[in-house]
Amino acid sequence: MTQRIVAYKTLPDDVAAWLREHAEVVVVDPQSPGALTAALRDADGAIGASVTITPAMLDGSRVKAFSTISVGYDQFDVADLTKRGIVLAHTPDVLTGSTADTVFALILSSARRVVELAGWVKAGQWTASVGPAQYGVDVQGKTLGIVGLGRIGGAVARRAALGFNMKVLYTNRRANAAAERDYGARRVALDELLATSDFVCLQVPLTPDTHHLIGANELRKMKRSAILINAARGAIVDEAALIAALEAGTIRGAGLDVFEREPLDSASPLLAMPNVVALPHIGSATHETRHAMARCAAENLVAALAGTLDRNIVNREVLAR
Repeated sequence: MTQRIVAYKTLPDDVAAWLREHAEVVVVDPQSPGALTAALRDADGAIGASVTITPAMLDGSRVKAFSTISVGYDQFDVADLTKRGIVLAHTPDVLTGSTADTVFALILSSARRVVELAGWVKAGQWTASVGPAQYGVDVQGKTLGIVGLGRIGGAVARRAALGFNMKVLYTNRRANAAAERDYGARRVALDELLATSDFVCLQVPLTPDTHHLIGANELRKMKRSAILINAARGAIVDEAALIAALEAGTIRGAGLDVFEREPLDSASPLLAMPNVVALPHIGSATHETRHAMARCAAENLVAALAGTLDRNIVNREVLAR
């Protein structure tokens, strides 16, 4: 019997065509109230991103697998999926390089005030040679603290150590022997990382344990000259505490690709701060990477429905059933 797949995100034409060779594909607009829930009732699998999938949406459905076009999976109740025997797949490898590039773009643009000064020039304010009022800070030779040294954190460490001769500190649940060997990374406690890093880069997934991992107390432990970089998930940072710290000069600035609520409210105080670089969650947003993610997610889903998927599985314990 032909299996039915629900696509709740627009896919590249060639990826959509490839999926149709393997299953019936039903395209759903996730913004239409109830449409996705209704479509899931008669689906074997689903592929998409940027939509919260609640347990209630799965009651009465026959879905056997979800494939998210992302590395993060905080929009799913993984425990509930596992209880239902539903495989959840993600795309952890194909976006590593482009996301690490975005992280480093935030580091460089925040340190050298690129966005602020580009606006200054476009506003016609460049009327004489620049002086201390326009100076930034060096990146080369500084200390980068990475909270979470997984795939993306490791790629950031490589850029920092080999490209900019930075000293790399990190916190992680487990030691990263490869990063220590290849990039001279040193594993330290979070308090030491916060107190000694010139740039604090967040690369952990959003979980109950990491929600508001960086709050007022942690921001006070950072150097006044330090810059916070977050391209992971917005809720890892207590945004109200960050705004207060930036207003008070507790830290120098922030480079942010993610926020507690997205899109960011146009009235957010962050947007009025010259020491904040704010991006619209573009971590993996290149033509090449987004296409590779979609293709990977499609392949994950087809293999999961065939019972042959052996990688990119979030809840691998489902396979043991």
